[in-house]
Amino acid sequence: GYFRNPEATEQAFRNGWFHTGDIGYRDKDGFFFIVDRKSDMIIRGGENIYPREIDEVLYRHPAVAAAATIGVPDPLYGEEVAAFIVLKDGMKVDEQELISHCQAELADYKCPKSIRIVAEIPKGPTGKLLKRELAGMYAIE
Repeated sequence: GYFRNPEATEQAFRNGWFHTGDIGYRDKDGFFFIVDRKSDMIIRGGENIYPREIDEVLYRHPAVAAAATIGVPDPLYGEEVAAFIVLKDGMKVDEQELISHCQAELADYKCPKSIRIVAEIPKGPTGKLLKRELAGMYAIE
């Protein structure tokens, strides 16, 4: 955050503009939409992938209660797409079914190559997703 952090505040201002790190677009009616955070973007083989887009597809699967997508190191592409899923109570689904669900709605390069079904997705006290913890969970398994 920027509160009581003058270094972060100074870095966010460039040429009189405040750079939030959010990525978004403006529609034809002039409305702005936030797509994701620049720092969360996955770059796979030169392609920009927004984790939120993948999460939204996963949330549309009837068995998914929660989803979180991150980039994980890959020797060929730089980063690869990995997703963590919490299932709804009483639901059963395997990783391949979830990958197939993504393949039906996303370009191939955006589809998770790895999906882990977990009991919970780590979040901080404010509800913010703790991506470093997810990356640590991925590295351990």
